[in-house]
Order: sequence, then structure tokens, then C-alpha cells
Amino acid sequence: MPKSLAVFLSGVALVFVASTALAGEQVLEFKLVTKPIDYKVTEAANIEGQVVGSGKMFGVAFFKDGRTAVKDFVASADLLKGSGPIYGYSTYTFEDGSSITARYAGSVKEGRTKGEYTILSGTGAYANATGTGSFESVPTAFKGAGLYDGKFVVKTPGS
Repeated sequence: MPKSLAVFLSGVALVFVASTALAGEQVLEFKLVTKPIDYKVTEAANIEGQVVGSGKMFGVAFFKDGRTAVKDFVASADLLKGSGPIYGYSTYTFEDGSSITARYAGSVKEGRTKGEYTILSGTGAYANATGTGSFESVPTAFKGAGLYDGKFVVKTPGS
């Protein structure tokens, strides 16, 4: 192989490794407070304790790194006597305008909520983001509001 071709291929390999190194993974931990905005619960006919709920929700997330984000989301639940599956779509918007949009799925059991996020997209610092995350409810005395511990593992492509 000619020396110039070897140098060229080495350079291509170096650029590839460098661009891969620029792609990042960031763990974002947060506390989240949520409240229903326009949420409707409908009881199923002839099934005691069966309800289906859906609607718009709102929240504020306080991140461990000191940042704050508002969370606009739609939520849905299919609960029998307070337990069952939940899912929805969330967009967290940070103060600088960057955002993370994710689908979540989880469940409610014995008054506790747990779930997983799949990051679908992002803007600004999180442009073209992918990744996962999780959330779990924290007991609270507040009625009509939820308190959660959450985490995102955000992967962003190199620039």
C-alpha cells in the first residue's frame, strides 16, 4: 500500500474515532412535581373499580445540576382499583430553550408509580438526542399533585 494511502486511511480512522468521542452520554437526575391540568377519568360500565384516565398534565423538574425545566405532557392510565398501566408523552423544556421529548410507560401498584422513558428527540443542547430514563413516585401528603424521582440517560450525537 502506498505510504500516502496509509496516511490518508489513518487520518480517516482518527477523524472517525474523534467524532465518536464527541458523541456524549449525560446522566440527568431530577425531582419532579406534577399536576393535572385537563385530565378526565371515566369509569368503565359493569366493572367495579375500573377507570380510564387521560389528559394534559404539567410539571416542574429540579435537576441535580441546579437547572430547572418545565414539563408539558399528556398522560393516560387504565386502572383497576387503583393499579394498572400508564403511558404518555413528555417534553421537558429548560431555561435556555433546549428540550427533551420522551415517551414513558409504567404502572401504578399499591399507590406507587414507576416507569421508564424512551427519549424520542431533543432541541438545542439536546438536538437529535436519544436515550432512556426512569421515574418513581415519592410519598407525599399533597393531594392532587405528584412527586417523583427521575433520571435521564441522554445520548447526543457528535457535532
